[in-house]
Amino acid sequence: MKLKSLLTAGPFVGAALFFAGFLPLSAQAQEFSESHIEAARQVVKETKALGSFDDILPLLAEQTRTLFIQSDPSRTQEVVDVSTEVALKLAPRRSELNNSIYEIWARRFSEEELNQLAEFYRSPIGTKLAENGPTITALAIGAARQWQDAISTEMVTLVREELDKRAAE
Repeated sequence: MKLKSLLTAGPFVGAALFFAGFLPLSAQAQEFSESHIEAARQVVKETKALGSFDDILPLLAEQTRTLFIQSDPSRTQEVVDVSTEVALKLAPRRSELNNSIYEIWARRFSEEELNQLAEFYRSPIGTKLAENGPTITALAIGAARQWQDAISTEMVTLVREELDKRAAE
């Protein structure tokens, strides 16, 4: 499922989106040259960063269908038809998201740096990183969660033991 890919798309996508939220509106409205945005577009293309957002609109359409069908099951087919039509009408707006992502990259890297990144991601090792990045990130998150669970259990046990020891004293 692409939503899972969205959540594990790698640190470069997640960090860029996360930190963009902390920018003042004036910084978010910054203008970039066409060549700067094109350099960002190339990096995003080479990192395959946009693919992780492909299921947003279909997921929203499905959620909308479910909402309307639950409120009036007798109109199920009509709801399916209308929500599909509306989703298709909204599909061209995907470019808004893409442009926002290009600008996020452009804010963080100079045009020269973006060109260097694009060149790197076109190399064999860069291509391998782009292809394996999401999997590596997902595995690292899984390992961190396992470690956290183990440490959490150990911490609770050690704190309980220490508190019991102090209570006995």
